Amino acid sequence: MEEIKIQRTEHPAAKPDAHTLGFGKVFSDHMFLLNYDKGQGWHDPRIVPYGPFTLDPSAMVFHYAQEVFEGLKAYRTADGTVQLFRPIDNARRLNDSCERLCIPPIPEEDFVEAVKALVTVDKDWVPDLPGTSLYIRPFIIATDASLGVHASHSYIFCIITGPVGAYYAAGINPVKIYVESDDVRAVKGGTGYTKCGGNYAASIRAGERAEDQGYAQVLWLDGVHRKYIEEVGSMNVMFKIDGKIVTPMLTGSVLPGITRRSCIELLKSWGYEVEERLITAQELFDAAQAGKLDEAWGTGTAAVVSPIGEMGWEDQHVVVNGGEIGPVTQKLYDTLTGIQWGTQPDPHGWVVKL
Repeated sequence: MEEIKIQRTEHPAAKPDAHTLGFGKVFSDHMFLLNYDKGQGWHDPRIVPYGPFTLDPSAMVFHYAQEVFEGLKAYRTADGTVQLFRPIDNARRLNDSCERLCIPPIPEEDFVEAVKALVTVDKDWVPDLPGTSLYIRPFIIATDASLGVHASHSYIFCIITGPVGAYYAAGINPVKIYVESDDVRAVKGGTGYTKCGGNYAASIRAGERAEDQGYAQVLWLDGVHRKYIEEVGSMNVMFKIDGKIVTPMLTGSVLPGITRRSCIELLKSWGYEVEERLITAQELFDAAQAGKLDEAWGTGTAAVVSPIGEMGWEDQHVVVNGGEIGPVTQKLYDTLTGIQWGTQPDPHGWVVKL
């Protein structure tokens, strides 16, 4: 990649109180931009003041949803060091999404260099209170001013950041989830394994219905048989059933989560048997009724690990572990966040320091 040009803002924003941070509402002073044009490739890397884009109303992203994105975080350790967690994995997953959406890939080392450069410029925005971090949102949008269903010839790669607290207002407290039987999020052969906006747009209606019934998230079933568990909301999901850890296998309609992979690697290193397989909703509820569903939790960058305390499906309802966070869920949360914030050792080489 060419040398990154840096234009610093002349009007830095006031930083919010780290004690009252929500998620995704406040953004840092700068953003990273990189352009693509057919025949020229990716060019003109720059860091500029955060601000609006100017796009043609016929820009293809508005009409045909050709876009992809990622999500990762920067953490401040007790000694003031700022570090990232597995950024190369985000780079690789972004390119997997690009391949499916016919978007030119970004070299992995350029992705990581851009993230590091932007976070370095805005490192004062990385909060230092426990449980806080700097959320990083890289994304690519199609910018051709053209109506017609084909791959764009021009794109913008942008990275924005913002300080965040807990993803859920309840923090690490267990959440209630509802199994969705009507709408589907994705199907094999579609875009379920990518991070593209269309997947999330398709999930909104079911999410609204679940929220109206007092649930925090939707537990998705597969789009063909409507019986196999896939994801929970915007996270992967895991269950401890009769002593074993079970998580839906990656069939092409499930996002290959980086936190999911990290949890599996940790669990195996602790001696747990981890099964990546098909699991039906009925099997899950039968296990709960038999007293064999010990714990359930979601995994993702935003919430890290989110315990599941209750589940509803049609006329069935179960409480998991008495509605409390379980010991495996707690250990995963403590270990992952400990590595991320530098309070625990990183034997896996996941951390990248700035």
